[in-house]
Formats: sequence, structure tokens, C-alpha cells
Amino acid sequence: MLVSLHVKNLALISETEVNFGDGLNILSGETGAGKSIIIGSINLALGARADKDMIRTGADYALVELVFQVTDDEMQREIRALEIPVEEDGIVIIQRKIQQSRNLFKICGETVTAKQIKALSELLIDIHGQHEHQSLLYKKNHMEILDSFAGDELADIKEKIREKYLEYTRVKKELAEFCVDDGTKAKELSLAEFEFHEIEEAGLTPGEDEELERDYRRMANSRQIVEAASKAYQLTGNGDQTAADAVGHAVRELRSVEGYDDRARELADELENIDALISDFNRGIAEYMSDMEFDGELFAQMEERLNLLNHLKLKYGNSISAVLSYQSEIAEKIEKLRNADTYRQTLEETLHKTQEQLEKLCKKASRIRSKEADKLAKDMVGALTDLNFMDVRFEIQVRQKEEMASNGFDDVEFMISTNPGEPLKSLGNVASGGELSRIMLAIKTVLASRDRIPTMIFDEIDTGISGKTAWKVSEKLGTLSQSHQIICITHLPQIAAMADCHYKIAKQTVKNKTVTDITQLTESETVDELARMLGSDEITDTVRENARELITTARKKKLK
Repeated sequence: MLVSLHVKNLALISETEVNFGDGLNILSGETGAGKSIIIGSINLALGARADKDMIRTGADYALVELVFQVTDDEMQREIRALEIPVEEDGIVIIQRKIQQSRNLFKICGETVTAKQIKALSELLIDIHGQHEHQSLLYKKNHMEILDSFAGDELADIKEKIREKYLEYTRVKKELAEFCVDDGTKAKELSLAEFEFHEIEEAGLTPGEDEELERDYRRMANSRQIVEAASKAYQLTGNGDQTAADAVGHAVRELRSVEGYDDRARELADELENIDALISDFNRGIAEYMSDMEFDGELFAQMEERLNLLNHLKLKYGNSISAVLSYQSEIAEKIEKLRNADTYRQTLEETLHKTQEQLEKLCKKASRIRSKEADKLAKDMVGALTDLNFMDVRFEIQVRQKEEMASNGFDDVEFMISTNPGEPLKSLGNVASGGELSRIMLAIKTVLASRDRIPTMIFDEIDTGISGKTAWKVSEKLGTLSQSHQIICITHLPQIAAMADCHYKIAKQTVKNKTVTDITQLTESETVDELARMLGSDEITDTVRENARELITTARKKKLK
């Protein structure tokens, strides 16, 4: 569940923090108070696009922090599998810092990528607003909802379909590219043979280019190397006043007094070791200079070999290994072109076999979808009836398309009739804004029993509804909150009355600046807020009594 939200320097928010509870968390406030900023800040923490203009005027950065508690052991393992840390007691802290030049995501103090944030958010939270309600109008989203309802059985088949479809399209493309005329094949074979022999004649050895470049660089700069080495040789042991002479003199001086103090003897021993090291170095650098002879003929050979290697790397790959890998590919291509008829027949047989396997998987997925569609449609009718669709009919049509795709060959569409005597029509052609929000709530209620996402956020779930329907939505949210943490922004008192925790979002002026803040209401403050939501110009005792009656009614409905 979402334990807390902390926001600093974001839009109209100077700094605020709210601790959420279990069950149904209601957020309310006057129009324009900043309710959208609260939901927006949660979306920002979970990777939504951020603009530097969101940073509060006068501030250097904006900060959003979400604290989740994950109690499910399996979900903790899934989170860790994403290489995301989880603290003791299952605490996961997501933090996003928005600066003028960059954005920074952290989870439990460790910097993470936006991709990891997205993957984590899909496990922890489900956010629904007007955009999500409108998504029901698009048929392509209907299959996603049905597949989500179908669960693991279909998910396993879909993964096999995806893999087999990739194989099918690869073989199909290869066959299409291979079916060329004899003249083109002859040209391709000639070019492939030329490239193969060009690489073969070079007699390449992996890594030889790097070794050759080192030797070439050393020989090309041999004069400077010898001059520097010679000077070092003279300074250490083969010139006037060398380091070896100075160290030897120092050793003799210390040896003359070593009998008076043990520490002097230790220092003399250390200095003798240094003297020996200098002598070893002097012999080593002398050998190094003797090996540093410039061989013009060898240098020319190295230069010619390097030019050949660089030419091949420029044509076939950026390394010797890449060139040799390309040669192996060319060898395969030559074999295919020399045996074109046999290879084409093999491709055709492979394509036919792969197509049969893919069709078999698609049919299996289609059977599962059809079976689950009947179940989902039945559950949806019950959920929609609970939401005051009194004579609703709901059907999920699963049709087969001619072309197969990576998710099968099904075409899924939600059909609905909301009035007696009306034929079933596509959801996108029937539902109003208020109906869409209730249909989405019905879908979420039905899917809730099959998903493990602990927290759901509903924004504008009460669009276009009132009266008895508002009570029905309130009851459904109350039911859903028994198995999930629900955070809901609403302007309807019937929904707000069902709250387990009620928060008010308000705008005020502090030091000539507008500030939005959110606070959790006490029981008496909740009554006053409901009284305000009832639409009274003045909050009187009578209006408060009406608000208390709403709360009492909501509690009774929740206990049913």
C-alpha cells in the first residue's frame, strides 16, 4: 500500500506530506484547490513527463517522494528481480528530484532508471483518470482487459505465440528475400565469394591488429624512446654524479655509525635495498635500449599489414573478430546460394511448419479468450447492475481475423446495451462520460479479484453521476476498498461519506504567495467538509446533521 506522499516545491505546493491509510482514502476540496496537483505529483514520482516549469517559483528544485509498504513475499521477490532494493519490513521509497537541467530517480537511496520506475509502478499501483475512462472507447484496449482477466493460462500461451510469431516472420522475410531471379543470385554469389576469399587470403588472427598497432607505435617513436631511456640510464648509473653514486655514498655514511644505534642499521639496510633496485633498473633499461633498434624493412612490413587490416575492418567490421564473424556469415550465404533450390525448399517447409504451429497456438488462445469472455461478461453485468445500470446487457465478442499477429488472430470488442429494447452496440458508440467512468469502475471491481496490485487511484470516477447512482458508485468503492487500498478524488458527498480516511486539499495565501496544502480531517472536520460538499452557502447545524446522516448511511451500506 501507499504509506505516504511528500511533495516539496512543486507548482503551488511549498511543502506538504500526507500519510494514507488502509481502505478508502478520499481527497476533496474546492474547485481549483489543486487536487490534480496531488495526483500529478504521484504520477511524476512514477515516471510521468516532467517540465522544469513545474518547479515552484524561487526554488532550485522540486521533490516528490512516495513510501510504499509491500507485505506480499512474492511481490518483494519480483521487485528484487528488477534489481530494485527493498528495505526492512517491505518498505520501498521512490524519490524524484526535478531540477532545471536534469531529473533524478532514486529507490531506497539508490539511483535507478525510468524503466525500472515504470516496471515497479506496474506492480504497486494502478491510476485511473478521465484518460483511462476514454481508453474504453478504443477496441484495441478491450483485448488487453480480457487478457488481464484470463490471467496466467492465457499469458503463457501469448508468450509462446509471441516467440513463434517472431520465428514465423523471420522465416517469411528470409524466404521473400531469397526468391530472386537467377541473374541476381549469380551476382550475389560472385560478390560473396570475392569477399570470402579476400578475408581468407588475409590470414587473420583475432587480436593481431591491437598487438601490431602497439609495435608500430613503439617503432615509429623509437628515436624519442631511446633518447628518454638513455637520459634515464645516465642519471641512474652511467654518468657523472648519478643516483647510484649518491645512494652508495649515503649507504657508506650510515654504515659508519650503525654500531651506535639499531635504527641507523635499519635505515642503512633499507638504503642498500634501494641501491640494489637502482642497479637492477640500470641493467633493465640498458637491455631495453639494446632492443630498441629501428628496422626499416620490418617497419614497412608492419605498416603494410596494418593498412590491410584497417581496410578489411572498414569494409566488414570494426575488429578482427567482427571481420571473421562476417566471413562465417558469408560462408553460410555462399552455401545457400550454391544450393538455392534445396535451401528454398527447406525454407518453405520451415515456414509451413511454423505457420501450422502458430495457428495451433492462436486457436488455443482464442478458445481461452472465448471461455473467459463469457465469464467476464457475466461478472460485468452483475457489477454494472450494482452501479445502477438496471437493464444492462453486456457481451464480449471474440472474432477471428485473417492475419495472425504477435498476440494471436483474435479481434475483441465490448458490446453494451443500457436500455431495454436497444440492440447491442460497440461500447464506443453508446457510453456517455458518466457511463464510461462507471463501466471502468465495474471492470476494476471484476479484475480486482484476479490481480495483486495493492493500491488503486481513481480521479474523476464520479464524472457525470449524481443521486442514487452516486450511492451505487460509493458502495462499489467501499466494496473494492475491502481488498485494495483506494485513493479517490471526488466532489460527491455520497462517495466522500464512505471514506475510511478523509483528506482536504485547500489553497491559501502565505506571505503573498498562493500555497496548496493537504491535511487529514478529524471526525468533526469531516462533517463540515461533507456539509460544504452538500452545496450549502452556510454551514448550519441542520446541514451538519445531514452530513452526519450521510456518514451513518454509508457505514450501514459498508456493513451489508
